This record gives sequence, C-alpha cells and structure tokens, in this order.
Amino acid sequence: MKYPLLENAFSNQDIKKGMQVLKTKYITMSEKTRKFEKTFAKKNQSNYALMCNSGSSANLLMVAAACNPIRKKRLKKNDEVIIPSVCWSTSLWPLLQYGLKPVFVDVDIKTLNIDIDQLKKRITKKTKAIMAVHVLGLSSDMSEIIKICKKRNLILFEDTCESLGSKYKNKKLGNFGDFGSYSFYYSHQITSGEGGMLVCKNKNDYELVKCLRSHGWSRNTHFHSYYKNKYKNLDDKFLFINSGYNLRPLDITAAIADNQYKRLDLFIKERSKNRNVLIKKIMNSKNWKNQFHFINPQKNMTPSWFGLPILINKKYIKKKKKFLRFLETKGIENRPIVSGNFLNQPATKLYKIKSKGSFLNSQVIEETGFFIGLHTKKIKPKLIDYIVKNLLMIDKL
Repeated sequence: MKYPLLENAFSNQDIKKGMQVLKTKYITMSEKTRKFEKTFAKKNQSNYALMCNSGSSANLLMVAAACNPIRKKRLKKNDEVIIPSVCWSTSLWPLLQYGLKPVFVDVDIKTLNIDIDQLKKRITKKTKAIMAVHVLGLSSDMSEIIKICKKRNLILFEDTCESLGSKYKNKKLGNFGDFGSYSFYYSHQITSGEGGMLVCKNKNDYELVKCLRSHGWSRNTHFHSYYKNKYKNLDDKFLFINSGYNLRPLDITAAIADNQYKRLDLFIKERSKNRNVLIKKIMNSKNWKNQFHFINPQKNMTPSWFGLPILINKKYIKKKKKFLRFLETKGIENRPIVSGNFLNQPATKLYKIKSKGSFLNSQVIEETGFFIGLHTKKIKPKLIDYIVKNLLMIDKL
C-alpha cells in the first residue's frame, strides 16, 4: 500500500516497552495498566480514567454503568437516547443491549456531528440521555449540548473514539459528559493495536465501571470493605456484587499505549500539518475544478485529526465507487466517513430500528463522503504530489 491510513504505527521504543512486559511473563492487567490510567487522566484533564480492551468496550461499560441499579441517577428500560445517524455500530449496540430506545438525529454537514437544531426538536419527555459521537476529530457545539443536558437533566455519553486530543473551547472532548470513551485501535490518534479508555467525573462512577470491567467483582474497589463485612460467611477474595464482563486490557497494550501517549501532541501537530499541505496542494493544482469539499473546524474547535474527510462534488456522485476503487489500485487506502447513514445498515432492519425525521445530511455524507489517512510523520513531497495527482483524476475516470 503506497499510502495507507497509517504508516509505521509503532516505533522501536513502543515495541521495546511491550517486550519488556512480555519478558516478565506477567502480561495480564497490573501495574503498567494502572500507571497508564493515571498518566492518561492527568494529561487528558479527566478526573478518572479506566483502561479496557477496546473503545467499543468502553462504550459498553459507560452504558452499563448508567443503567446499573447501584447508580442513583440511572437509565431504565425503554428510556430514549438520542444518537447521531452518522455513528459507529458500537456507539449504538450498547443502547439496544440494555433495553434503551435509540432515537436517531441527523448531523450538521459542516461538522459531521449531531445537528443541534434537529437535536432540540427530537427531545421528548421520554428522552433521558444523549450519545454524542465525535467524528474524525470534530465535534458539535458542546456548549449547546451541555445547556440542553442541564436543562433536561439528561445523561451525556461522549464517544470520543475517533477524537483523542481534540478540544472544544480548550477543553478536551470526552470530559464534557458523565462518561467519555476513547479507542487505541490501529490508525487512531495513538495505537496499541487494541485497547480503549473510559473517563468519568466522579469516584462512584469510577468504582462502578471498575467493578463492571472485571466480572462484577468487588476486588480493588471501594465497595469491597462494605460487602466483606456484610457477607462474612463468604470468601472475601471472591465477592461478586454486581453484573459484569471481562473487558480488561493486557499490561502489554498499556505499556505500548503509554509510550505512544507521550507523543500524542507531536502526532496531532504532524497530522494537522499534513492535512493543510494536502488541501493546499489540491486547491492550488492546475487540475483543481472544485471536485471536492473539505470539512473545516468550526468556531471554538481545535481538532485532533483522525483522517482527512472529503466530500465529492455532487456532479461526480455516479463515479464514486469507481473512483474509490481506482484509489485503492493506486495504493491510496480510503474508508467511508464512519459508516455513512447508519439507518441504511442491514442490522437496523434486523432489530427493527426506525426513526422519524429527515436525514438529508447523513445521506449526503454517505453518498459523497470518504476519508484518507493523515500520517503522524511528515509526508514526503513526492508522495504528496502522487496523492494529489490521483485524487484529481476523478473527473477523468
């Protein structure tokens, strides 16, 4: 692949850190994970951080916690949760798995994120939460979403899996809501191959998600002493006090992610530079004929770019599939913008998910949108020229 989504994701030092853990022969979750959680929370401006085995698992954990009977303010079966129609599958599935009712809302074409006006129109007395999905390093107007949540007493989830390091009004995304999630999958802002992080504001939620992450076990939670004294007839090493999963990471992935996280600011800077150079080269080319539209950051938004989202000019829509296949033959890897309009996905028919309203922008994003990678190292001028040349071949196919 001449231009993959991400090139040379792991440095020699990253691999060395992973190997150091492997050589100890103690690779399961332990001190390396706890160290990274503390480092992450501090740098990410989060009160509490809990690592798990993927960003999808972080989404599952935050919904599980919000629905848990131990939580005073909790979601109940059939409560409505608003979610943007441009989202990832595991932004949605935890809602269904916990008996909640997803209510899809269209997105703003300028941000690729939930449309604030549409959001306000879809809120009813049954609405109890919002699942904000920060797409490709961008976000909606978080000030407005927070106002809505406070006024309506709504729980706010932030799926920040594609936007680690992005800021709104100088505050890191993921920290506005009750819970936030991040992913360290390959090609994301940092990677450990697999892995994710959940953040939350208060100690009780943190202890709850820690319990849910590990089988519903009381061990290493502040619940332990209470249940130990209450159930003295049971072995206090194995007290199961809640529902739960096994969503724990390995110390190997924590060690690699921790080492990558030290370079996050550098990665953000390089991705942004590469984006600006690519767009400038495209628009200054003699072959530029407004073939594409680029998504620019809105007021108060400081993106940590995941990739370069591109919308194809509508007059080339019929060429889109042929064009993307052409890019692949040229070694330029590309992807849909998240999953397009998720209401068109086959699984929504299987689970009979329906939503009222118009989803025109989501449809435009599906029909005209795609993205290419932004590397964490400077892209060489020859490769820039190669990418630009082949992108601008769209009107010649």
